Amino acid sequence: MRTDGRTAEQSRLLEIIPNVNLYAEGSCLIKCGNTHVLCTASVDDCLPAWMNGKDSGWITAEYSLLPRSTLTRVARETKGVSGRTQEIQRLIGRSLRAVTDLKDLKGFCIQIDCDVLQADGGTRTASISGAFVALYLAMQKLVREGKLARNPIKEFMAAVSCGICAGKPVLDLDYSEDSHADADTNFVLTESNRIVEVQATAEGATFSEAEFNELFRLAKAGIHKIICEQKRILGITDER
Repeated sequence: MRTDGRTAEQSRLLEIIPNVNLYAEGSCLIKCGNTHVLCTASVDDCLPAWMNGKDSGWITAEYSLLPRSTLTRVARETKGVSGRTQEIQRLIGRSLRAVTDLKDLKGFCIQIDCDVLQADGGTRTASISGAFVALYLAMQKLVREGKLARNPIKEFMAAVSCGICAGKPVLDLDYSEDSHADADTNFVLTESNRIVEVQATAEGATFSEAEFNELFRLAKAGIHKIICEQKRILGITDER
């Protein structure tokens, strides 16, 4: 048993609350255990200058740890974002673009904002899973308003962390586990188990192909549960 009583194959309690922002075209609050992230999607009909003339739309993302989201206060990044922040927000943007037909989004730029209200491990994976819901809601709004012919999202997608703790592969690490893990991995997968991105790092010791395959198996099971919850709160009951 782990420190919070979960088995190796158990995710933390997941809650996704949609439409929490009055003004954003799409929004949700995602809670993965004690990690809470506010995700919003803002629609702009002005593309970045470098996309002038391109027959496409665009999705980009920003990520932020709020000052008291952690055990000790973190400073606001008022003088430019850190390398970690840049890496995470690029990961979020890449993940969302991978499951969206950008040509069907022609003329629109979607700005995703992921603000971590409370951090207890897995903030980037929670951000991706929540950002997908916010994006989906924004796309639905554009379709309802007749601005898009159809929802450009091709497939559902979510993310989860896994790791090797005390020699055992486990799913959905909290901070206490992540900070002492022998190996740390983040999986971003689609509903059909196609790989969007995998980040895998040996922290305290190397790990084998068999151990990686077990982490992948755990991730697929965990992401399946997240996608089921995404669909439930979005009211998606049938294949699109």
